[in-house]
Amino acid sequence: MPSASTEASTTVGAVPVVPRTPSVPTAREAADSRVAPGGPGYRRMSLALFLAGVATFALLYSTQALLPLISTDFGGTASAASWTVSAATGALALFVLPMSALSERFGRRAVMTASLAVAVTVGLLIPFAPSLGALVVLRAVQGAALAGVPASATAYLAEEVRPKALVTAIGLFVAGNSVGGMSGRIVTGWVAQEWGWRVALGVLGLIAVGCAVAFRLLLPAPRHFVAGSLRPAVLARTVRSHLGDPLLRRLYAIGALFMTVFGAVYTVIGYRLTDSPFSLPQGVIGSIFLVYLVGTVSASTAGKLVARLGRRGALYLAGGTTTAGLLVSLSGSLPLVLIGLVLITAGFFAGHAVASSAVSHTAKEGRAQASALYQSAYYVGSSAGSTLGAMAFHAGGWLGTVSMGLLAVLGVVAITVVGSRAARVQRRLATV
Repeated sequence: MPSASTEASTTVGAVPVVPRTPSVPTAREAADSRVAPGGPGYRRMSLALFLAGVATFALLYSTQALLPLISTDFGGTASAASWTVSAATGALALFVLPMSALSERFGRRAVMTASLAVAVTVGLLIPFAPSLGALVVLRAVQGAALAGVPASATAYLAEEVRPKALVTAIGLFVAGNSVGGMSGRIVTGWVAQEWGWRVALGVLGLIAVGCAVAFRLLLPAPRHFVAGSLRPAVLARTVRSHLGDPLLRRLYAIGALFMTVFGAVYTVIGYRLTDSPFSLPQGVIGSIFLVYLVGTVSASTAGKLVARLGRRGALYLAGGTTTAGLLVSLSGSLPLVLIGLVLITAGFFAGHAVASSAVSHTAKEGRAQASALYQSAYYVGSSAGSTLGAMAFHAGGWLGTVSMGLLAVLGVVAITVVGSRAARVQRRLATV
């Protein structure tokens, strides 16, 4: 895939730079005053968005490890119970673009704060759902509320962090996602084993409240945000511009396909491990999500991976790692299944961090909308993966789920090959 163009040099010379207007600094001033690793506010910013990522993923996938218990409690099938995941991710995909528009008008921090406040409030109500239908509705509301976090977080970082540190900063936010996904599943797994899935979701809701409060206290006020317009025509024009960019379209498709694999695997894995020959208890199944720590590492080191291999090389490596994990997971040996999950997780989070940071780097205007379109595609992939993965498991067992995942990874590789060819054509034209 063609590399995004680098920004112009930001070194400020001896002559002072005069801003064009009192509220909008020049590009050189803005770049020079953005934070960098080790700089003032960087640690607070990173920790705040890390905690936002923890809360978002913990809530978004809070029912995933509990699907067998929810199925039993409400007398539903695996496919029916999977809608408690698909409804949340699908609603997030639907609302992330409108939330990005609100973010452009009212500010990234304000939208993220409001989103987390609503989501954690709904999270405290979910344990009291009287039926599977009510649970699905509440999860959809929660997913819609959470849309404000991914719609705003990467745009906030793109505005407040120096360009060379952007991949690393976004990688830390993605790492927070992996920690949230892991801790949420572990907590719910062990609590549910002793007291049931309702208590488990209540405990997770209280943890998310703590993360949301800490996020608001830690996140520095934005220094480079400039309010945009809420006019539909302006939003439509920006969206058309992004969708007309071939590089952005490829990145959106890659994010969706990677998440299709991940959503399918982690929606179904609980059912596989509760069945023979494994027959694991709920607490142990929850602990298996400790493999998310691998995702934390692979996401946070994505910047180094891109620096060494380039964006396309990093995506090829992520796709190959995910493929190897899917194939290894077919084994009937529990240690090999775990190794397969480790490889799938490492490949997915690396690919996601590379693709999402490339979107923020590529879009020079309307970054919130560019990021929102990526997040929308990403969570459409998650919703599709959860539902299709469960259907494939019902039809063909774990082999069916793996086969679906391999097709999605093949799509990632094919799109990256197309991008590589487009880059070679551009280089030849540049030399003419």
